[in-house]
Amino acid sequence: MFKTWLPFEWIVSIRFLREGRLQTLFIIAGVALGVAVIVFMSALMTGLQMNFIRRVLSAQGHIQLLPPKEVTRPLRLGVYAPPGEVEAAIVQVPLQRLKSIDQWQAVAQQIRAMPQVIVVSPLAGGSALVMRGVASRAITVAGIDPALYYRIVTLPDKIVNGKAELTGSDILIGTELATDLGVSVGDKLRLTTASGADTTLTIVGIFDLGNKAANERSTFVALRTAQSLLALPGGVTSLDVTVRDVYTAETVAQRITAATGVQADSWIKTNAELFTAIAAQSTSNNAIRFFVGLSVAFGIASVLAVVVVQKSREIGILRAMGISQGQVMRVFLLQGGLMALAGSVAGSALGAGVLALWQRSARSADGTPLFALVLEPSLFIEALVLATVTGLIAALAPARRAARLDPVVAIRG
Repeated sequence: MFKTWLPFEWIVSIRFLREGRLQTLFIIAGVALGVAVIVFMSALMTGLQMNFIRRVLSAQGHIQLLPPKEVTRPLRLGVYAPPGEVEAAIVQVPLQRLKSIDQWQAVAQQIRAMPQVIVVSPLAGGSALVMRGVASRAITVAGIDPALYYRIVTLPDKIVNGKAELTGSDILIGTELATDLGVSVGDKLRLTTASGADTTLTIVGIFDLGNKAANERSTFVALRTAQSLLALPGGVTSLDVTVRDVYTAETVAQRITAATGVQADSWIKTNAELFTAIAAQSTSNNAIRFFVGLSVAFGIASVLAVVVVQKSREIGILRAMGISQGQVMRVFLLQGGLMALAGSVAGSALGAGVLALWQRSARSADGTPLFALVLEPSLFIEALVLATVTGLIAALAPARRAARLDPVVAIRG
C-alpha cells in the first residue's frame, strides 16, 4: 500500500537499487567512508585550531594597544637652509623610555563603544628586580585591574597555591620564581626598579602559566601599586582588548588605530607564523574534502553508467509506454541522491564513532585528552548536504544519457 502512494520515479529508482544490491552496497559503503573521513578530519582540524588559539590567547588579549615609540628627528641647519639639507651628524635610535598611553581613559571608553569589543583592560607593566635575602631575580611587573583583566586572562584558574585576590600590598608570582627564591604564600618580597623606587609586597598566590620562562619572570600586582612603583602616576603602558570573533582581531585593530591614532597590535600580527599554520591547516582540510568528494562522485557516476547499460531495455520499454525524458532523468538522479544520502548518514555515524574512540585513546602524559573535540550538529549537516549534492551532480551525466536513449534501439538491444 505504501508503494501506491510513491511517485513513479521513486518506485522505479528503488527497484533498480534493489536489483543491483551489491553495487548499491559498495557505493553506499564508499560514500560512508568518504563522509566519515570528512567528519573526522574536519572535527580534528577544528579541535586542533581551537586548542592552538586557546593556548596562545590564554595569557594575552586579542589586541594590545601601546604608546608610540620615540624617534630621533635630525635638526636642520637653520631657517634659511636649502630644502632637504640636514646637519652632517649620525642619527641614533633613542632609548625607549617607559611611558603611558596619552589620555588612555578616553581611548578605552572609545574602544568599549565598538560593537566588536567585549573587554578593555588597562595594564601598567615594566621591569624590576625582586630580592629575597641574598637572592635576586629580574622580573616583569604587570599592574592590573583584576575585575577586568581576569575576564581576558583566567588567572584564577592558573593559581596552584593561594588566591588571585590583589590589594595594594599583594603580589602574584610564578611557580618557577617561587622555587628559585624559596618562597611560598605569605612570604614577603622586596621589589626595586631602575629609577630607585622600591616596595615590599606579600605573596598571596602562586600561578602556573604552563610556560617555564613566563613562570620565572611574570608577576602581577594591583594597578595602583605598579603605577607608583614604575613612576607612572595614573598612567598605563598598554590596553588589552578582547573581541567577539578572534579571527577579526586584525581588522578591529586597524579600526582602533584609525579611530584613536594609538598603535594596536592584534594576536594575528604578533603570531603571524602560527596564524599562517592555521590557515595552511584549513587549506589542507578543504583539499581533503574536495578530493574525497571527487572520488565519491566518480564512484556514483561509474555505477550509474553501468546501470544505464544494464537497464537499457527496461528504459526503452518505459519510454515506449509514454514515460517522458524528464521522468527517466529523475529516476537516475534519485538513485544517485538516495545512495549519497544513505552513505552520508552511515558515514556521519561512523565518523562520530571514530572521533569518540580517538578521544578516548589519544591521551597526554597525565591522562587528560590531548584537546577537546566538539561534535557540532552543523558539521554533520554540512557533510550530509555535501554528499547528497555530490551524488545528484554525479548522477546527472548518466541520467541524461538514459533519457536520450532511443526507445526502439534500446528495446532491440
